[in-house]
Amino acid sequence: MKNKFKILAGFILIIFHSQLMYAQNTKIDSLDNLLISATSDTARINLIVEKVELISSFNLDSAINLATKTLAEAQRIGFHKAEVTLRKRLVYNYSYKGNFSAALEQLNDLEQIIIPTNDSLEYAGVYAGWGIYYGIQSKYDSSIYFYEKSIFIYERNDIKDQLGRSYSNIAIGYQQKSNFPMALYYQQKSLKLREENENESGQAYTLVNIANTYLSMGDIERSEEAFLKSIELAKKTELKNVELYAYTNLSSLYFDEEEWQKSFDIAMKAAELGKKMGDQGIQAASLAKASRALVKMGQAEKARKISEKAIAIADSSGQPVNISQANASMGYLLLSEKNWGKAIPFYESAFEAVKDADIFTPNIGMLYKELSTCYENTGSYSKALKLYKQYATNSDSVWSKENVQKATELAMNFEFEKKEQSAKARQAQKDEIARTRQIALIIGLVLSIIIILGSLRAYYNKQKANTLLREQKKEIERTLSKLKKTQSQLIQSEKMASLGELTAGIAHEIQNPLNFVNNFSEVSNELIDEMNEEMEKGDLDEAKAIAKDVKQNLEKINHHGGRAEAIVKNMLQHSRSDGGVKVPANINKLADEYLRLAYHGLRAKDKSFNSDFKTDLDASIGEVNVIPQDIGRVILNLITNAFYAVDERNKNTNDSNYKPLVLVSTQKKGKLVEIIVKDNGNGIPDEIKDKIFQPFFTTKPTGKGTGLGLSMSYDIVTKGHGGKLKVESKEGEGTTFTIEIPV
Repeated sequence: MKNKFKILAGFILIIFHSQLMYAQNTKIDSLDNLLISATSDTARINLIVEKVELISSFNLDSAINLATKTLAEAQRIGFHKAEVTLRKRLVYNYSYKGNFSAALEQLNDLEQIIIPTNDSLEYAGVYAGWGIYYGIQSKYDSSIYFYEKSIFIYERNDIKDQLGRSYSNIAIGYQQKSNFPMALYYQQKSLKLREENENESGQAYTLVNIANTYLSMGDIERSEEAFLKSIELAKKTELKNVELYAYTNLSSLYFDEEEWQKSFDIAMKAAELGKKMGDQGIQAASLAKASRALVKMGQAEKARKISEKAIAIADSSGQPVNISQANASMGYLLLSEKNWGKAIPFYESAFEAVKDADIFTPNIGMLYKELSTCYENTGSYSKALKLYKQYATNSDSVWSKENVQKATELAMNFEFEKKEQSAKARQAQKDEIARTRQIALIIGLVLSIIIILGSLRAYYNKQKANTLLREQKKEIERTLSKLKKTQSQLIQSEKMASLGELTAGIAHEIQNPLNFVNNFSEVSNELIDEMNEEMEKGDLDEAKAIAKDVKQNLEKINHHGGRAEAIVKNMLQHSRSDGGVKVPANINKLADEYLRLAYHGLRAKDKSFNSDFKTDLDASIGEVNVIPQDIGRVILNLITNAFYAVDERNKNTNDSNYKPLVLVSTQKKGKLVEIIVKDNGNGIPDEIKDKIFQPFFTTKPTGKGTGLGLSMSYDIVTKGHGGKLKVESKEGEGTTFTIEIPV
């Protein structure tokens, strides 16, 4: 089995801050300007609290000093809300620094000031604080316990921002215990909430979590993609701590791929960034990874100096996992030099550091194997055998069929199914278009021949020409009837094509509830067997407890089944014939829904496709009388075309600064509602702008487009709704389509 020694940086990899992050320097400058003009103590303290949150993302020591001073002021004036927020932040920051006694003191004080208020939401914040406190010490059972309590309160009160953070953090505990399915389950819930709220900083944190889980599973491709996306968002929002966590774990990925120089370079980059931020734990972990990469490159002396530095810094951090990693890096160096006896104390120190930790990862298993090798070569065969058995047990559990397969299914099942469905839909579309074009060509040729023959006969015999013209008229009427029928078939074909695009996105949503139904069904079946065993023993209390668990699982199965049913109903509504009936519809909801479904549909067909997308929706629009299915098809067609345009430019450009972007916006102008789809693709050349709404006209390669999408969209808007469909485009800069609908 390939070396899976991840040396992850423990619980602090992906902890969320308690507020949305902003660009640090500009935001802090803005806060300082506001502080000058603050007119009251509470207003000034609120601004400082916000400043503390921002500084915490890049300098822990400065944040702790400012929070401590401000806490004293808040206590002096009895500002309860600020005191609670500052104490929670101090719990986080002291934990990051490894000062657990100070963190514990803040937690105890926090509980004392919250108890009299009896505020459940404030209690949830305390539970989350305990989750962080135990998690950074690698006591993941306790961390999961407290995060479950906080999640219960946040879900009951529908506090989405706090839920996104708690989902991501509880997933870390499951990941560190190698429970990959549960880790991915909570990470996907977190990412979905962050995307719905367009919270890019939150997405950056969650993507680091997901990348680490994929890395632990051995899914290198998905892991690297998630790490790089997280770094991109972290740089965009100036989140130095997220950038740091991504770099240190990306170093582990490159180590697994045997790209030693790359692993070393990025580990040293993370170590330097950790030093600047005052995060000694990550600094030590990153140096330990750099040392291992140097060993692989044959630079033993340089590796020795870096390991010694890592051990010194890790000891001062007080974080068990990082202390273990630092000592293990020195042991690994000595093992590579065949200094078996000297390596043993460092490995023993590594195990001693995490003896009280609830951690169960592949890297712990590899430590067992490496220490076993040392004892074997020093003649301690019984110890070597015992350690090797522990390594084998770890590997069997971490890489068990159930553990890895269930997690992999969450990420891959949809992809395989959609590839097959998409291929069938594309082939059916090609066959229908080819058949329709052939019929139209034959009809056109026949009609031309009839007209020519009629003209010749009229030249020679005027009387007979009149009779022939009457026959031709009947033939033309029949031909027109066939053409109308063919046109109807073409339109239905285009509708089915758009349904295919839509289905790809919807099926992504339906796979999750179906997986949960399967998982909870399996668990319930096992619980029923256990209940029967307890009843045979006569232990009715235990049987009742198991029955209660079965009932809870059935409730979850019913819940997720309802989710799947709702998704299917929406898909059927899109595909049914609407009969041209206008009903009040939420335009903003339509635009947002089809934007996301179009994106996920394209991602399902082509994993290399990627693009940013944003919405700017006018909340004052309300509901508008439209034919929802028809307007939905128009919006889907325009968005799909926009994504195609930016993808084509991205594939063919040499500009490294180019970022694909599709913007969907709505606005109300007097008695008109506008739906605007804008992209920054290659644009439409001036010479073909007048042709884009013509039937069968397309600029896409053969098999990529029918030439009916914009034509059908134009008819739906103008004839079906009495509106306008306009286009503005500048070659090399992008295109804007505007739908105008009278209200």
